[in-house]
Amino acid sequence: MEKSDEMVTPGEILGRATDLNAGKGAYVASKNNTIYASLTGFRRIQPSPPGSPDQKPTVEVTGHKAHGPVPEPGSVVIARVTKVMARTASADIMCVGPKSVREKFTGIIRQQDVRATEIDKVDMHLSFRPGDIVRAVVLSLGDARAYYLSTAKNELGVVSAESSAGATMVPISWTEMQCPLTSQIEQRKVAKVVS
Repeated sequence: MEKSDEMVTPGEILGRATDLNAGKGAYVASKNNTIYASLTGFRRIQPSPPGSPDQKPTVEVTGHKAHGPVPEPGSVVIARVTKVMARTASADIMCVGPKSVREKFTGIIRQQDVRATEIDKVDMHLSFRPGDIVRAVVLSLGDARAYYLSTAKNELGVVSAESSAGATMVPISWTEMQCPLTSQIEQRKVAKVVS
């Protein structure tokens, strides 16, 4: 085994898919046939096993100590919205499934991934606000080391939000939440409560 102590973080290029296979902690972006790191750790190259029909070595990312769960396409995550813009909302991923993450992962919810219907009418500022806690599913590792997230299913969306009065709001429909103190109603992309 060739040991390489080069530290890499999610989104860093590890090599070309024409020369290497993607192993643990790595994935191939089909659009440019490039292998990227999906987690923080050390880049290692494993030679292919003798007699293997595929003679390409495998690149993997291993050995990072603070290793908690890592978001992967298809995993359900809980994230806190940090910034809302006209076409996207940014969020810090806090949990992958039931486990809390140990390192910082950023997610981006794009306008087209907020809900399944009337996508062109989505107003990001009426769907999310900074501080909202959302349940989302990871679509892919997007650009700039952020995961693309989707809230386009009924059970995905805002699960907890604070009103301007500082109270935890109660969902009253799939697009509205109400402050229990002031009865003020605010627009959100609400996650359906799974009972």
